[in-house]
Amino acid sequence: MLSALISVNNVEISFHHLIHEERLNFHPDEGFENYINLETKRQTYTDEEAAIRNNLMEQAFQVCDRQQADIYQIGADLLIKYLTSKTTKK
Repeated sequence: MLSALISVNNVEISFHHLIHEERLNFHPDEGFENYINLETKRQTYTDEEAAIRNNLMEQAFQVCDRQQADIYQIGADLLIKYLTSKTTKK
């Protein structure tokens, strides 16, 4: 996971990590403290882990705003690509 986001490419890398490595179906507006593991019914992230990810998401919003990129479209495109790849492999 990146520690700072300074470009749209960094945002894409960060979102890719959330989807592919952390297996998270996320939305940019949702705080990471609100994600629950469906199997354990417990918080997915500790308070510290959630704070780090929330900070990165704030950076992502700032980067996308500065570079006039649609943060929601970036996330949706990556998630759709991931989900499509999963359904075609079955």
